[in-house]
Amino acid sequence: MLKTVSPKPRSGGQVLVDQLLIHGADTAYCVPGESYLEVLDALHDVQDRFTLINARHEAGAANMAETYGKLTGRPGIAMVTRGPGACHAAIGVHIAQQDSTPMILLVGQIARGTTDREAFQEVDYRAMFGPIAKWATQIDDASRVPEYMARAFRVATSGRPGPVVVALPEDMLTDMVTIADARPYTPTRAELSTDGLDALKAELSSAERPLLILGGSGWSDASAAAITRFAEVNCIPVTTSFRRQDIVDNLSPVYAGDFGTSTAPTLYAHQRDADLLVVIGARMGEMSTKTYTTIDAPNPQTRLVHIYPDPDEIGRVYSPDLGIAAAPGSVAAMLDGIDLGRGDAWKDWCARLHSDYLTDSDAPNGGDWTLDMGVALSQLRDSLPDDVIVTLDAGNHTGWAQRFLRYGRPGRIIGSTCGAMGYSVPAAVAASIADPKRLVLSFVGDGGFMMSGMELATAAQYGARPIVLVFNNGIYGTIRMHQEREHPERISGTTLQNRDFVKMAEGMGAYAERVTETAQFADAFVRARDSGLPALIELMTDPEQISTRTTIAKLRDAARRKVQA
Repeated sequence: MLKTVSPKPRSGGQVLVDQLLIHGADTAYCVPGESYLEVLDALHDVQDRFTLINARHEAGAANMAETYGKLTGRPGIAMVTRGPGACHAAIGVHIAQQDSTPMILLVGQIARGTTDREAFQEVDYRAMFGPIAKWATQIDDASRVPEYMARAFRVATSGRPGPVVVALPEDMLTDMVTIADARPYTPTRAELSTDGLDALKAELSSAERPLLILGGSGWSDASAAAITRFAEVNCIPVTTSFRRQDIVDNLSPVYAGDFGTSTAPTLYAHQRDADLLVVIGARMGEMSTKTYTTIDAPNPQTRLVHIYPDPDEIGRVYSPDLGIAAAPGSVAAMLDGIDLGRGDAWKDWCARLHSDYLTDSDAPNGGDWTLDMGVALSQLRDSLPDDVIVTLDAGNHTGWAQRFLRYGRPGRIIGSTCGAMGYSVPAAVAASIADPKRLVLSFVGDGGFMMSGMELATAAQYGARPIVLVFNNGIYGTIRMHQEREHPERISGTTLQNRDFVKMAEGMGAYAERVTETAQFADAFVRARDSGLPALIELMTDPEQISTRTTIAKLRDAARRKVQA
């Protein structure tokens, strides 16, 4: 193929923007900086094809880009300035790495001639981001922008998806070059072979109590539907890894729950009873294995099939009986329509697991609490649209959404699996900007909201309408839980003195109200949804109800009994 060279010289900034368009990017999230003015200027000329969202904080911009990657499967683009901007955005890179999300962070950089003098805001981004990104690099020659950006898109989306960081020296961006554009990228993904399929079928066919564990990234609506059909035809129970409950409709007769922070004790028991675990797409990291205690390492107590897009991940912690390098979509497509002929043998096993999931997610009685969000969400869940997007922050408050809501495509659950506070609000803003007509619910604690709640102003600016549910219990709940378990009644550093979240939200252009009783929630939710604005509902929850499964009093009592023993 002949190369097509631009008929006129372009600045490095113009070349970079042209590459974004060539590779299908249509949105970026930023906090503007003088270090990448040429990129901002070039974007001015393509506003009909490219949307630039300016966030209120670089961490918010990075988390918005990471959310875009989760929702679309294409790299989310974030742009930040050098030094402090890049440091603030680092959390989004870490999330993308641990969540296997395609993302590209573009960082303005100091001029090349001032390198290694500790110039204003100078940082070596290869060293800084090297441990938490798939690739961290710097473009020093404007004529190589097409080459570097094509590689960035391929790296971000190939194999195990993840983040790429590209530093852009400000003087490189002003250099004028005459250079050919790259051709549109194509990701490289491992496919399930016929031999691999036969080996997988053999493992399943010989099992008495198989259990599928699905997770990771790369699940499209089509592949989620395909793996669900396979499980339903064969009566194989399906679980998901931490915060991936949307892969399989939770009301499907094969769904058995998720392995994460809100896992039912019965599900751990079923995992021990299974004689075959088939893990597809999930790493089986710390959050999904109860700190690596539910599965023995390196030799699992149960036969293990691990299918993952990156061969280097297979066997990192758990040595499988069968390891296959393949992308989840490929596996789902190959399994779709296969009947192993064992459905009758597995039917009761599957039904028992789904029944236990339904029992565990039943509405609590709510008798002990003035505002019980388990009751409130159970009353709400059946009225939510099929395509609702739920974004989760870090913290115990997310247990109510994880346990009492139902998920399934085209609906999505979008949450950081690396425990980053401050994620949910910018994630919800990004999701709602992408489709303001789609219902987006953000679950965040009072501590997490104070880290990124200002992105409600971004939502108001761009016409987004997420509904932010702020669980206000006046504490850093998860840490207080650990504190009371290990050092009962010795409270240190976990108390919050909050002000008026309603007034804060109203000041940023949002609708807001406060809920203090369970019976008030449903009507408040309707008003928030009908407001036509981004909305916040402040939920005055009792700190004693520290999680969906225990209380502070119970933690203290257990700690005392442990000491006495």
